Amino acid sequence: MLEYVILGMLIEGPMSGYDLKKTIDSTVGFFYKVSFGSLYPALKRLAAKEWVTVTEMEDSKNKKLYTLLPVGKEAFLIWLAGPLELSRNDHLSKIFFFDYLDEETRQRRLTEYQSKLEGQITQITAVQQIVSGELQNMPNPENYHYRVSVLTYGLEFYNMEKRWVQAIQERNDH
Repeated sequence: MLEYVILGMLIEGPMSGYDLKKTIDSTVGFFYKVSFGSLYPALKRLAAKEWVTVTEMEDSKNKKLYTLLPVGKEAFLIWLAGPLELSRNDHLSKIFFFDYLDEETRQRRLTEYQSKLEGQITQITAVQQIVSGELQNMPNPENYHYRVSVLTYGLEFYNMEKRWVQAIQERNDH
């Protein structure tokens, strides 16, 4: 999945690994997390497949610029046109077994999770406000419909999860 996210970002233009990480974090980072430890091996795999080129930057011996090749764009578009898959929600597997934990631990973990959800809601709301202002100044704001719709989805999803966690916490524990 990470390789395709990288390819999608590189459609916008060449980027360094650092710039890719920043771009991923500020766009799809609300629902897709990436570390430098996973990013650079993925970039190496993409270069080995010859889906991207790697250019050493003259101004820095350690900085490399990654550029999408036509075959990489084709691979990305094939992946993109494929069927959508249901998401894995690993946290639900843990919550499923919460009956094995003591009440204090359950409540602490749910409260921590709720705080994370509130942080995501705050971030997405801020990004939505920024994007909304920027779209008003763009010549074709309708071209960003799907990107904006993902922000809306994220906000609705995290609000639903927050309500769900609150309901779990409010129920009488056995």
